[in-house]
Amino acid sequence: MQTRNKILDDFSQLMTNAMGVAQGAKDEAETAMKSLVDRWLADRDFVTREEFDAVRGMAQKAREENEELKKRLEALEAETKA
Repeated sequence: MQTRNKILDDFSQLMTNAMGVAQGAKDEAETAMKSLVDRWLADRDFVTREEFDAVRGMAQKAREENEELKKRLEALEAETKA
């Protein structure tokens, strides 16, 4: 009976080690794929989400300033006509 437990323990240890190696290989593959995609995107001059959000914020601010200037201009034109 002692021999059977030793065989099962060895087999269990082997499977545990194999799962650790498989997890490590998975992590390495994910890292390599992410690096490849990042390089591919950088080569195509795509913008990052942060850059896109920054430009979108600047455009929103410019629209708001434009609306304010439009209102001021209309008020000045109304004053000159009156």
